Amino acid sequence: MNRLERIRNFAIIAHIDHGKSTLADRLLQRTGAVADRDMKAQLLDSMDIERERGITIKAQTAAIQYLAKDGEIYNLNLIDTPGHVDFTYEVSRALSACEGALLVVDATQGVEAQTVANVYLALAANLEIVPVVNKIDLPSAHADEVLKEVEDVIGLDTTHAVRCSAKTGVGIDDVLEAIVARVPHPTGDENAPLTALITDSWFDPYVGVVILVRVFEGALRTGEKIKLMSSGSVHEIMKLGVFTPANVERKELLPGDVGYIIANIKTIRDARVGDTVTSVRNPATVAVHGFKAAKPMVYSGIFPTDNADYDNLHDALEKLALNDAALSIEPEVSDALGLGYRVGFLGLLHMDVSQQRLEREYNLDLITTAPSVVYKVKKKDGTIIEIRSPSQLPALGLIDEIQEPIAKVVIHCPEERIGSVIKLCEERRGKQQDFSYASAGRVMLTYELPYAEVVFDFFDKLKSISRGYASMDYEVTHWKADDLVKVDILLNGELVDALSNICHREKAHHNGAAMTRKLKEHIPPQQFEVAIQAAIGVKVVARTNIRGVRKDVTAKCYGGDISRKRKLLEKQKAGKKRMKAVGTVEVPQEAFLAVLRLNDED
Repeated sequence: MNRLERIRNFAIIAHIDHGKSTLADRLLQRTGAVADRDMKAQLLDSMDIERERGITIKAQTAAIQYLAKDGEIYNLNLIDTPGHVDFTYEVSRALSACEGALLVVDATQGVEAQTVANVYLALAANLEIVPVVNKIDLPSAHADEVLKEVEDVIGLDTTHAVRCSAKTGVGIDDVLEAIVARVPHPTGDENAPLTALITDSWFDPYVGVVILVRVFEGALRTGEKIKLMSSGSVHEIMKLGVFTPANVERKELLPGDVGYIIANIKTIRDARVGDTVTSVRNPATVAVHGFKAAKPMVYSGIFPTDNADYDNLHDALEKLALNDAALSIEPEVSDALGLGYRVGFLGLLHMDVSQQRLEREYNLDLITTAPSVVYKVKKKDGTIIEIRSPSQLPALGLIDEIQEPIAKVVIHCPEERIGSVIKLCEERRGKQQDFSYASAGRVMLTYELPYAEVVFDFFDKLKSISRGYASMDYEVTHWKADDLVKVDILLNGELVDALSNICHREKAHHNGAAMTRKLKEHIPPQQFEVAIQAAIGVKVVARTNIRGVRKDVTAKCYGGDISRKRKLLEKQKAGKKRMKAVGTVEVPQEAFLAVLRLNDED
């Protein structure tokens, strides 16, 4: 048996919370890759936020050795992938580096939306899929029904499916044997031109950018020069190695190997996920199929609460971007909030995680404006521009049409909740594309929904109306023109640009009224009356007032002529008028997030 025949490259794919990271822990423990004393839950999840939330954000790898029942020692390269839809591109690149995948399905919950989405990614990459039913130790487990669901919904043969409990370790040996028996071994020629796929990259302050690669053809050796095909940059290899998951240095990486390269690369934007590494001495002519730059879909303004922290925010964003090439950063100036940045994210989870990292790791106090999606504006002169913030929208007279991104949303929900789910989708301007029964009692719905309606609180609402049993997956498929308008918020006639939002004209009055009510709750009373208005252009569509705090100036008058009281009241009135003209209204952080919670009042 040659070297390649003893290698297995595989990924673990699953819906969130189906036990993917726990299964990875058990595989590492069973093969002796990690000593029992060093073992901890979610071993491959290195960030605190990953551990707290129980999610995987960055793809991780581990090269482990397994003595199989046939007496041979196999090298198993495990690639632990993210499960959330925001990181779908990372999942697709990780799967491109494998020959097989373990499809983990929870024995208590069955097939969920992202299970289906990730399986389709694996099938598109021509992987051998091994179904694994996890959590069979739980009293509510129904493995037979789940396997039938896998066959009916996904169409996979489950005759040789593996049943296990990643928590207790039951069936882990069967999982390892299934990997050896069913996942094909890699192929490749070490004398061919070098072709290696970047599956992940991150910045290390001591050595620069570390690149994680899967070698398809050729060989990587220390001291040789490599070229990154998308940027054309050339670098010399300083170190090579693999993660077991501990860092183990190697002199060379051959076809089938998954390991890391340190080559004195200064910025992560030069080493994007999905790019192809080739040799300067013996270059490949064709890159690995499928590379594309990650494109941000949600934009939000990030401002320091204290303007003196602007430079610290700039440094923090630069450092965060070193580890996250998907972030898009550009300076922004707001009349209400001062200097800050417009930051682009892959989705809401990516935004939430990035914001938490900025606040925790760099000790910043931030104000984050409500997120907005990217719109395309076709102007009357025929030009098309992309806008990432409502404040970038041109004047109404210049606009021919506004196009919004449309997402294809797949929802799995219990049959008894279907009426509420359909109602929610219809309220969010959804159009039903498909309706089918995934299994007895479970329905699969496919809708086309405006992406702006999906990213805000759609998932929270879906979980709420389904008592937590519904799951969803989405992808942006196309752009569509609609009757969209910008709703501006004015405080005492002054535009607060950070609170503007773009919505459908039919919802403009409702959103404006809800917004003014929310702001009235969150803005503290001033010593003068504050008018809160929502307007489309010059037309006010909603208004509410915050009554001024009034001091009783006549309290010191005991009897006497009424004109004394009147004189004091007139003097107070004049003072209030002057204060209103020059006074500024402080808008708290909660008000900037009020856009997210407008639907709480429905």
